[in-house]
Amino acid sequence: MSKLAVLALIPGGYEWLIILAVVLVFFGNRIPGVARSLGSGITEFRKGLSDGEKESGDTKQVEDKDGESS
Repeated sequence: MSKLAVLALIPGGYEWLIILAVVLVFFGNRIPGVARSLGSGITEFRKGLSDGEKESGDTKQVEDKDGESS
């Protein structure tokens, strides 16, 4: 298949709008649940990162203001 034929298969601007409308009609009721799950997943990920930083910060040597480690 030539490159021109492949480019002809890629949807244009109005075709993307039609595809989006069809997706919203068929899956519109599921989108809020997916967004809620994604948001809670991001929150848990950030909480895990902050807990990991706290744990790793406790085990590191504390440096004085002079730069000497104790």
